[in-house]
Amino acid sequence: MGTKGGEHAVVLGGSIGGLLAARVLADAYDRVTVIDRDDLTGAGMGLRPAISWAHHIHALLERGRTIIEDLFPGFLDDLLALGVPVGDFGMTCHYYFNGRMMVPAETGMACVAANRPVLENRIRTRVAALPGVTLRERTDILGLVASSDRRRITGVRVQGRDPDDGGAPGAEEAIDADLVVDATGRATRTPRWLGELGYERAPEERIRMDLTYTTMDFTGPLPFDPLGDDIALVPTATPALPRGAIFARLADRYALTLTGILGDRAPTDREGFLAYAASLPVPQIHEAVRDAEQRGPAHSFRFPASVRFHYERLSRFPAGYLVLGDAACIFNPVYAQGMTVAAMGATVLAKHVGKGAEPRSADYFRDLSRVIDAPWAMSAAADLGYPAVRGRRTVATRMANLYMPRVQAAAAHDPVVARGFIRTASLVDPPQSLMRPSMVGRVLFGRKPAAPAAPAATRVPAPSSEEPR
Repeated sequence: MGTKGGEHAVVLGGSIGGLLAARVLADAYDRVTVIDRDDLTGAGMGLRPAISWAHHIHALLERGRTIIEDLFPGFLDDLLALGVPVGDFGMTCHYYFNGRMMVPAETGMACVAANRPVLENRIRTRVAALPGVTLRERTDILGLVASSDRRRITGVRVQGRDPDDGGAPGAEEAIDADLVVDATGRATRTPRWLGELGYERAPEERIRMDLTYTTMDFTGPLPFDPLGDDIALVPTATPALPRGAIFARLADRYALTLTGILGDRAPTDREGFLAYAASLPVPQIHEAVRDAEQRGPAHSFRFPASVRFHYERLSRFPAGYLVLGDAACIFNPVYAQGMTVAAMGATVLAKHVGKGAEPRSADYFRDLSRVIDAPWAMSAAADLGYPAVRGRRTVATRMANLYMPRVQAAAAHDPVVARGFIRTASLVDPPQSLMRPSMVGRVLFGRKPAAPAAPAATRVPAPSSEEPR
């Protein structure tokens, strides 16, 4: 073993979950190798082929931001230096429920308007600079290497691709490791690999909502700007109004993501996209983009189902192998929980590899499950509020779907409820905080003054038809 309690750890997948895993493993292992099929360093702040959904607006929740800031001090300053808009979440990100805007409320939490490639690039740059960390790029992951009794994972089989030969595959090789962490996300093959090794498949939960994201970017300044110095307008889809959107001001452009469920999807042609935007309950969004300059083609991404793998329920699991991020639980992306739960999972990983001994899979998955429970319960309950969405409905789910619309209605006029909702949605406070007696009293019996006005909009004057004098 090495001087840190471990010689070599291998991370499968170089996305945000894998990079955060590499960061915490670097404190416990002499060497950490991150393996990914993409060209990571060459991607810069651009899109990577493996992350097709990176075109769409991403949000880093406050819980995730604080974890990343602890792992990489000065991370928010790095983003500010790049011109990324940052503001108070409750004052600059305006949620709408059934057409009613949530009242602005100071939260002290940051709304960070960085797109996915920018976030990933800044984390990757920090991780690549760590002593002992190697990014193994343009490498396909073929499978696991196990001990003869199959009770331990001892490495991984890979095959590199030569960029100077048109990406031609090289020779297969085995990389030895004391610990392998699957952070390959939605493409995880852990269930299959475990089956091949004679292990039981982990129980799964699936919630099938058939979500589609369609995003179009626009060049600023906008002819009509409902944001000003604010960051986003977010009409949230509800069972009563199932079409949703995120309209955001980014560092170098404006972006509008339109969402639909159960087969409803926004078209990618401009005319159809704008017609879909006009159907939203917040007309300022359509007015903002109707005459704006489109920046590139629109992109669509289909997300069929949220999936949770219950590895903590398995009685047997091979030593030397763990799972993290979307490879453990794939969240509906509309709630922006994925990156933050991956960061929370990295703190669990840090706890278990920081003990100076090999992590025990049963203990790790038990603690990871506890981290996943609350965000899964919140997103699952919200999705199951749509009668046609398929999934298991518990008594707690049905109660949440009776109570949450009242929370959203109260948040339109009560800043205390609005702040509590944001803290819960940002995974800072547990869902139970919305059920405290004082909060229930405000939700059910609070006064209901007029809803707040929408953010002030600015209109760019049309150019004069007269010749300059």
